[in-house]
Amino acid sequence: MFKLFPTILGVLFISLPAFADTAKPAGGWVNISDPVVKKLKEENKKIDWPGETAGITVDPSTGDVYMIVPGQGMWKSSDRGETFARCDGGKIGGRCETSYSLNFDTVGKRLACFMLDGKAGISADAGATWRSFKDVGRNWDYAAVDWSQDEPKNIFAARHESGGEMFLSTDGGASWTQTDKDPKYDAVGIFDEKTLVTTKGNGVLRSTDAGKTWTKVSDAQPVGHVVRIYKGVAYWLAKDGFIVSRDKGATWSKMGTAVEATVGPWFADDKHIVVAGKKGLFETTDAGETWKLVAPLPEGHDLSRPGWFTNIAWDPIHDVFYASRMGKPAYKWERKG
Repeated sequence: MFKLFPTILGVLFISLPAFADTAKPAGGWVNISDPVVKKLKEENKKIDWPGETAGITVDPSTGDVYMIVPGQGMWKSSDRGETFARCDGGKIGGRCETSYSLNFDTVGKRLACFMLDGKAGISADAGATWRSFKDVGRNWDYAAVDWSQDEPKNIFAARHESGGEMFLSTDGGASWTQTDKDPKYDAVGIFDEKTLVTTKGNGVLRSTDAGKTWTKVSDAQPVGHVVRIYKGVAYWLAKDGFIVSRDKGATWSKMGTAVEATVGPWFADDKHIVVAGKKGLFETTDAGETWKLVAPLPEGHDLSRPGWFTNIAWDPIHDVFYASRMGKPAYKWERKG
């Protein structure tokens, strides 16, 4: 019997890799916001409701991380969250209500901030200078930017607590026009000043007249609130995984296999992609054919309501994940080796 024991062990160890994609990821979340919050309190600077932090994003070209402190603007770190300095010049305020409030150009450097109960705006130079958006009520939940322009002017945005009202700007947020009078929309995507996509939860709707009329172009059911465009291809999280379009939203096809995610994507390249959902962060290195759970959400950072309250970001340069939820500290998960 003893002679069989190594053989049995060998079978067991050979079998284990088949479960590697569901194993508990190595690493852990580290608080990166406490020094900033402590400094503000020592200086008697009021952090607005709900306290702590409320938004985080990463420049994919440098790995610089940008963090929102409610009522105290945007803070930038170029050393993976070790130190931060305020970078918005008083042009950004409020908080991020949704996972898509902060919208970085997928090639980096340019960042748009769609804030709730505070100033919103856009930077074309990694936060060095800012141009403000015109306020609309309490402002925004999320928005899509036409980053194909040298100077981004076309923006399709969802106004906060409006029941799904969408607004279009073709002058970089200096003015806004409601696309139509029927709310209930649940997502935004923009390709140019007239070509938009959205959903009401049952298929993809497309407009080629700046939102005056809509045509159903796909039965796919998107769950992501914002369409992301990378190297000319539109990516949209749906119930069965990604759907993609290469013709400005006229047609959509499924990419890869299903993944339980509602936030993202973030790109290292067109095969190496990260998304997030209520179980945590998932990664693919083969354009969605296979997915692996690479980090859970930090404690208290949930995505049970898809796309709301919790912000996730990924630094593909240094392979670091970040998370911030309204009223909670911001964290990083740094993979090494």
